[in-house]
Amino acid sequence: MRILLVTSSARGHALADALYRSPQKPELIAVSPSRNPGIRRLAKEQHVMDIMDFPKLIDLAKKSTIDFAVIGPDDPIGGGLADELEKVDIPSVAPKKALARLESSKGFTRDLMKKYNIDASPQFFVLTRHESGPSGRGNEDEIRTILNDLNGHYVVKYDGLKGGKGVKVSGEHLPTIDDGVAYALDCIEEGGRVVIEEKLIGIEFSRLAFVSGSSVVPMPAVQDHKRAFEGDTGPNTGGMGTYSDANHSLPFLTSDDLKQADVINQQIADAVMKECGEPYKGILYGGFMATKNGVKVIEYNARFGDPEALNILPLLKSDFVTICQKIIDGSLTQKDVLFENKATVCKYITPKSYPDAKTEKGETVAFPFIPENARLYFGDISENDDESLHLEGSRTAGIVGIADTIAESESIAESLCEEVQGPVRFRKDIGTKKLIDARIAFMKKLRP
Repeated sequence: MRILLVTSSARGHALADALYRSPQKPELIAVSPSRNPGIRRLAKEQHVMDIMDFPKLIDLAKKSTIDFAVIGPDDPIGGGLADELEKVDIPSVAPKKALARLESSKGFTRDLMKKYNIDASPQFFVLTRHESGPSGRGNEDEIRTILNDLNGHYVVKYDGLKGGKGVKVSGEHLPTIDDGVAYALDCIEEGGRVVIEEKLIGIEFSRLAFVSGSSVVPMPAVQDHKRAFEGDTGPNTGGMGTYSDANHSLPFLTSDDLKQADVINQQIADAVMKECGEPYKGILYGGFMATKNGVKVIEYNARFGDPEALNILPLLKSDFVTICQKIIDGSLTQKDVLFENKATVCKYITPKSYPDAKTEKGETVAFPFIPENARLYFGDISENDDESLHLEGSRTAGIVGIADTIAESESIAESLCEEVQGPVRFRKDIGTKKLIDARIAFMKKLRP
């Protein structure tokens, strides 16, 4: 069996590892924009190329006699790579372009939820370009009215794909109404549409699922930390770390919170199938917020998250290749998916100047021996012919501790991160008792 793995980042390394562990012993034909040292050690072939060059990818897939493809990143999924592969009879574990609009268009998702009566949205507005002003910026008065009506508590979302950095929140990234208006106008000028939403108050969490049409099988819940620095301060990143608990919930969630999230994921899968006329096949990533009024949807992604994949995939006891095959042929059931009851904590190693600069690019980095109760997944890192490793500009590697409790997992990840040699940093607070207790206390105060 030969599997095409189209990927980038540490998520790709985690996917490669999960596929490689299969008793079916597949051959991985990996395609990524850079030479990932972790994937190189697992793949039969590793091809470095532009993953948005679909003709070249299709040609490679045809020559490699691929059985099916696993597509990791948002750009090729949103761009329709699954559609193009299907044209040459190669199925994909990834939704086709029309269904992937769940991620590639935030306006599509909100409108879909409204149309199919999925009551989990904040108040929202989807605005398109008005040409009634200079430079096509005729939306200014309308935007300002909306932001004022929301009493300055708002979120502005770029409608398309923006590498996880298209969402800006009042009071965090946008200090004033004027700042919100300016960013919303920039979004419209660049992409033609913008989504403005009521700012939700609560705690965020991720609930991913394997989906094959109407079959939606949940994965362990995970909490991500996007802010660059400790105490959830600084600019947003792709994610500085994540944790999950042994019961597959999170300490600040109730059992009802998870049930609500699972119901919403099922409703979304059913709605998008009705809307697009074909089944969703792949990973459905629900970004949720637990609020005093129940669980609300922040956004949807059409693939594994990074770092969420680094927490989830090491716990997968079932054969990932079999899961992929059943997603494709429509036979997936809950019985096909089994996870270990373990907690995980992932901490991302990054260059010291990340995300503001790339000062350390090219500097040498070295990692400690990784024991059985931990994982190391390589991200934005380069490898010389002598197998020495060097920093690039973005997140370098995710280190994951795995144990019976979050505290034990955090201790494992922390000690390994401390041993990394080079001009790097990581967030020491992720997965700590202090951080988690603060979230528990917040939710108890929010909904006593």
